[in-house]
Amino acid sequence: METLALILRILAALVSVYSLVCVVRILMTWFPSGMLGAGAGFLVRVTEPYLAIFRRFSFLRSGGIDFSPIAALAVLAALSRALSVASYGALSIGLLLALIVETVWSPLAFLLSFFTIMAIARIVAYLARWNSLHPVWRAVDAMVNPVLFKIKSLIYKDRIVNYMQGLTTGALVLLGLRIAGGMLIGLLVGVLGRF
Repeated sequence: METLALILRILAALVSVYSLVCVVRILMTWFPSGMLGAGAGFLVRVTEPYLAIFRRFSFLRSGGIDFSPIAALAVLAALSRALSVASYGALSIGLLLALIVETVWSPLAFLLSFFTIMAIARIVAYLARWNSLHPVWRAVDAMVNPVLFKIKSLIYKDRIVNYMQGLTTGALVLLGLRIAGGMLIGLLVGVLGRF
């Protein structure tokens, strides 16, 4: 058992190291390729096959912004935690299911929080009559509008609503989903953790 525990701890450490490598790889995308050193190619080869898996999910992209790295890192964090817990012999079926639920919810919670903040910021900008054509607000619109349009079509169907009403409705729905989802997931994880 001690040998198995040691192996699991080593695997957990390796997963954590790989997570850090993925973080470095993600940060590299913020800089021009000419600024990167010789090791950049190696990092790409090591991380790209894994990160590419999550880019297949279209719901992790909005307005040209790719949120798939968040999901990729969440899965690695959950795997590392599961291996660490298992190394102490405390990993039950219920706890494993709880970890899976948390892994799925974590990126969704981040996206809901992110879009809620962006929608609220857009409401403030609209009420303050800030320049809507500023590049910052154009970028915000590009990110949140696809989500807000989907919410509007679900709630109002074919009804015509003004921009502020649609924006406020979207922000409230996103905030409600984030709060209600967090409470439900918390209860579910608590129940599963007892098994």
